[in-house]
Amino acid sequence: MDIFCFKNTKKIKSFCFLCFLLFFASLSFADEGMWLFSNPPKEKIREKYGFEITPEFLDLLQKSSIRFGNGGSGSFVSSQGLVMTNHHVAVSSLQKLSKPGKDLVRNGFYAPTPQEELKCEGLELIQLMEIQDVSEEIHADLNAGSPENADQIRKEKINQIEQEGLNRMLEKGFARSSLKCEVVSFYEGGLYHLYIYRRFADVRLVFAPEESVGFFGGDPDNFEFPRYVLDVSFFRIYDKGAPYHPEKYLRWSSRGAKEGELVFVSGHPGRTNRFNTMDHLFFQRDEYYPYLMSSIRRKEVLLQTYAQRGKEEARQVASELFSIQNRRKNREGILLGLQTPDLIRQKFLEEQNLMNALIEKNLVVPDKYDPWKSIKDALEVYKKLMIPYDMLERGSAFDSELFKIARSIVRIAEESEKSDEKRLMEYRDSVLSALKENILNPGPIYPEAECIKLTSSLGSFLESQQIPPFWKKILKSQSPRQKAIELLSQTKLTDPAERKRLLDLDLASLKQENDPMIQLALTVDPTAREIRSLYEKKVQDPLRKAYTAIAQARFQLKDANYYPDATFTLRLSYGKIAGYIEDNGKTIPPWTFMSGAFQHAEKHDFIPPYDLAESWIKNKKDLDLSTPLNIISTNDIIGGNSGSPLINTKGEIVGLIFDGNIQSLVANFIYTDKQARALSVHSSAIQEGLQKIYRTDRILNELGK
Repeated sequence: MDIFCFKNTKKIKSFCFLCFLLFFASLSFADEGMWLFSNPPKEKIREKYGFEITPEFLDLLQKSSIRFGNGGSGSFVSSQGLVMTNHHVAVSSLQKLSKPGKDLVRNGFYAPTPQEELKCEGLELIQLMEIQDVSEEIHADLNAGSPENADQIRKEKINQIEQEGLNRMLEKGFARSSLKCEVVSFYEGGLYHLYIYRRFADVRLVFAPEESVGFFGGDPDNFEFPRYVLDVSFFRIYDKGAPYHPEKYLRWSSRGAKEGELVFVSGHPGRTNRFNTMDHLFFQRDEYYPYLMSSIRRKEVLLQTYAQRGKEEARQVASELFSIQNRRKNREGILLGLQTPDLIRQKFLEEQNLMNALIEKNLVVPDKYDPWKSIKDALEVYKKLMIPYDMLERGSAFDSELFKIARSIVRIAEESEKSDEKRLMEYRDSVLSALKENILNPGPIYPEAECIKLTSSLGSFLESQQIPPFWKKILKSQSPRQKAIELLSQTKLTDPAERKRLLDLDLASLKQENDPMIQLALTVDPTAREIRSLYEKKVQDPLRKAYTAIAQARFQLKDANYYPDATFTLRLSYGKIAGYIEDNGKTIPPWTFMSGAFQHAEKHDFIPPYDLAESWIKNKKDLDLSTPLNIISTNDIIGGNSGSPLINTKGEIVGLIFDGNIQSLVANFIYTDKQARALSVHSSAIQEGLQKIYRTDRILNELGK
């Protein structure tokens, strides 16, 4: 089989192959995997837990699951379109709904009547309706075409399949604006699925607790356990002005789950890189994450300084500051994992065992294609492209919502002049309507906050010394601060009506506009596109080809009975309620209790971020303080799973995923259930809080309580 070659075949093959088999055999004992709904680990679960996953069980979980467009997961929990997620997933909507004197992030919200529910402009929820395997169609076209044109062939075929899926749903009576069709690649191109989603744009806020409860313990406690948070919020989906009635929704469990009980998570984990080569891991450890951490820390300090100006300034950036702090601590954990010798040794052993297993199975053809070398060469190119690609194509040099809007308007105009299959992927017809809706979203933009962010990012661009002639062209002898003030004071993009007018113009007409932000986007775009093209040809495509070859090899060795890396698509993970033992020998039990929240606040003298909300203090006497508050399990999760339901074998909600512990953050690259744990709010704590603290009878009635 012509897959690839290895130059060094003089290894102790039989020993390494045995290690390889032992390694994969050990995986059956760990609750590992973010599994596709089309290929759940039925045998593993049956063997370990004695539970049979049925099609009906999978259908319930799939159709009850919701993806938040701003990143995160949720689930239908009533027949009236009630959706549950985390407070920290809801915080960006709370921020947009807030205004001077009405801080929903800080003070929380409850709508006692349907009329008082608040519409969340710009918030999109999507539900996965159908999954279709389209691998044979795409592979057939790829095999029939030339390797040099593989990327274009792939794009054209994907576009065709997405359009056919869209047309099929239109024939069933769905509105175009309510649909999203997306072909997703798994196993680095080994498998392709068409995902057909239903989009919901009319989403209304029903309930959110105070920030001091939803994020009790703040940054110091983030990614730690024990934890004491009620990180929950509720939204409602409306359809044609009335509450939406989902086909499926999850029932509520008051008792939650017992220690050792099998539980599932149905959610949308972000991106993992568990099959990266050693060279790729070293690149991320030594190049990518250090650069990323520097950018994150710079922005965190910037936002903290702005927030210290006063209550209103703090309110304006509360959501973004939370997000950047969460991101910083998450990436610190990932980088710490990459710097851990044990992890590196384990990943090295995996890679060597894989190579030698391929030799043992005669999957090696001398002097052919070596994917490991191809990956190494591509990463050498990426080292030189990484900063300009981030600054210009990803737009980090122009940190402003208004620049993002301007770029989208400019690119829509240019891409719309092309046939759909030749457009940039993010401007295809299948996603264009959602993009335009987002551009027209009238959410608040705060000029001074925009100014400090844009000033800082322009300064960072200047300091990077990337493409000196280009940044001189951008700044035109101005300081970053002067340029930011000029751009923000003269642009009209703060007005949604102006955005609508510009969206209707073609590229030639846009070039005649004198809006400085539009002109900046027009100036940046040619160079950004050049860098993107170079990145795709010299980095992305070689990496895809190489990892596809490695994925095909894994298929051969393991009969394809393993899960693909996470891709923000709906996944199923399984595990059990379990504590763990820390490195110092301390046993961490799988629960915390409501009493612990008061004790934790008292221990820190109720000083922020341990200032437990007044509503809790006032109602303490009514609470059953023995109620479990937070719970941990061995479920394999990652960022994007926030807001996912924790579900028992009856299909009932027993908890709400909100975090992982610090030991779980390395799950981007490797999973172990020795100490890594998924953190959830216990269902009984949510019920206790809704009933005795917030008196949300309407929500309790919908939950059947």
